[in-house]
Amino acid sequence: MSTGTTKLDVVVADVVTVNDMVKRFHFRRRDGGLLPTFSGGAHVVVEMKDGDTPRLNPYSLMSSPLDTREYTISVRRDDAGRGGSLFLHQRVEPGQAMVISYPVNLFSLDLRAKKHLMLAGGIGITPFLAQTAQLSAEGGAFELHYCVRTAALASYGSELQARYGRRVSLYHDDRGEQIPLDRLLAAQPLGTHLYVCGPSGMIDWVRGRAAALGWPAEAVHYEHFSAPQPGVPFTVTLAASGKTIRVGEQQSLLEAMEQAGVDPPYLCRGGVCGQCETDVMSCEGTFLHNDHWLSEDEHRSGRKIMPCVSRFEGPSLVLDR
Repeated sequence: MSTGTTKLDVVVADVVTVNDMVKRFHFRRRDGGLLPTFSGGAHVVVEMKDGDTPRLNPYSLMSSPLDTREYTISVRRDDAGRGGSLFLHQRVEPGQAMVISYPVNLFSLDLRAKKHLMLAGGIGITPFLAQTAQLSAEGGAFELHYCVRTAALASYGSELQARYGRRVSLYHDDRGEQIPLDRLLAAQPLGTHLYVCGPSGMIDWVRGRAAALGWPAEAVHYEHFSAPQPGVPFTVTLAASGKTIRVGEQQSLLEAMEQAGVDPPYLCRGGVCGQCETDVMSCEGTFLHNDHWLSEDEHRSGRKIMPCVSRFEGPSLVLDR
């Protein structure tokens, strides 16, 4: 997989249709042993061989950290995406051998917190299933607020309410319901930590309001994996490797490097973890930064790029790889 990631050989134990848009996938070790331990908020990278196109997509683990006989993920079908979700929905069946990464946690609970306030949107509910299971077992204080488009698409909403009662609140877009964010943020006891996972607009809204209301940055946690965006093909010279590669319209720079036999480190492949950060040695053109790692100053400097999600337009780009 990469210098920063280790593989696990697994078999698909079950595939469950959750609703019209979401399927759940259960993985067990091929050798029958226990899987590595993890904590709530962790993700794995799932390898898929789609014809001649390898796809490696990160998905949050939703299974309980207390039971490592299997890992479970839930995947929302994206008909306009790059193909990973469609591959899983259409071509993965029980009994199929697959490869996933060891768990990596970039969205862990801060166990120093007195309370955990969790806000989820859509398929962003998945890491909170593992986190609430962990907190419940440890006696941790939490409340979860979950936004969905409709009741039919509220993946695991009724299950969570049955399990945790009034600690879980649901909000339905088609009923005009919305999280009372300012009231929630203002009413929390000192020592509360805030966690948000969902669409980028929701994350930006929550982070912006938290900052405006004086929440310290270290108490606000979020997870959002950016999918690599298509774009105009471009050519890159890799100085350390002595290679010149072409990045295709539907290909990320990271994927093009890997196809050329270069093995950059990564943990998330979604512009969050910082592992694949690469120095720019020279360039003539424009960067299209899509990551959540580099600062705005670093974006403007033109000296760094995150090859997992960002692109370039122009005649010349030389990277230190």
